[in-house]
Amino acid sequence: MSKQVKHLSLALQGGGAHGAFTWGVLDRFLEREDLVLDGFVGTSAGAMNASVLAYGLHIGGREKARELLNKFWKVTSDSAASSPLQPTWFDGYFGKKGNMDFSPFYRATEVMSLFFSPYQSPIQANPLRPILEDLVDFNELKKCTVTKLYVCATNVRRGRARVFGLDEMSIDAVLASACLPTLFPAVTIDGEDYWDGGYMGNPPIFPLISGDACADIMLVQINPINIPKTPKTPEEIRDRINELSFNSSLMLEMRRVSFVDRLIDMGINPDSMFKKIRIHNINPEKDMWEWNLSSKLNATWDFLTDLKELGRKYADEWLTENYEHIGVKATCDVRATFL
Repeated sequence: MSKQVKHLSLALQGGGAHGAFTWGVLDRFLEREDLVLDGFVGTSAGAMNASVLAYGLHIGGREKARELLNKFWKVTSDSAASSPLQPTWFDGYFGKKGNMDFSPFYRATEVMSLFFSPYQSPIQANPLRPILEDLVDFNELKKCTVTKLYVCATNVRRGRARVFGLDEMSIDAVLASACLPTLFPAVTIDGEDYWDGGYMGNPPIFPLISGDACADIMLVQINPINIPKTPKTPEEIRDRINELSFNSSLMLEMRRVSFVDRLIDMGINPDSMFKKIRIHNINPEKDMWEWNLSSKLNATWDFLTDLKELGRKYADEWLTENYEHIGVKATCDVRATFL
């Protein structure tokens, strides 16, 4: 007797190198032949993971998706290692948990951003562009029918989220989603300028809710919501401000999800315009809360693979405990977690 197939859509947060945790979650999910990944919405690193994965599924199925994700993170790490701001004599140092915040690249960019904008830099190209160009044929990706894909960017002048679907997917859309304004010039698409999507949707949930989309949504978080102590040092305070700002849009959207859920429970659903959404989440905050903001720019291979294995561990534990609940009930208490 064949095992029942479950369907799940995924919403992937952004967070720089911490997106390697999400890589691990995706890698473990792709091993499950009885788990169909119906759609993805991603921001920043989440957009990178989602676009590479969707393309892999489109051209070669699960194993190809796993192969391309591994290649994306390995080439990204190799590219960072060749940077003069991340010299080889730091290899191994980053892998020690207590030293995650000691990033030469972060220190250099932090100082430079106080005096220079990306528009004044002689090097304005995003180093991820050639990596994505080599891995993903975006014209071919637009033809993908095996999964849905959305990436989120922030419209700089209009102050709102822009969600790009498959029909308008491009390398610029993905790079816009990951455009940190202190590092890179805004990405221009159709006459509009875009920054990192995390400012307005990290990630947005609504693209996965509309129409006949899968009602089970897995939120993979990499920005801690809860921390055990109040920040006291200047660096700790900056870190917490970053976490709060990049979680704020998600907190508001989950409040709306909870409100709609309560209306349905009370029998209030005019013209059947609402549908029940089952939210699931994987949140590694107890293992990642103390990692400094600087570690989001740590692309050393040991660090990335440690994060990947942590993501696989969380995904495996979640599947063991909750796989049977997919399609049946939510496994995340939205009110307790986000409200």
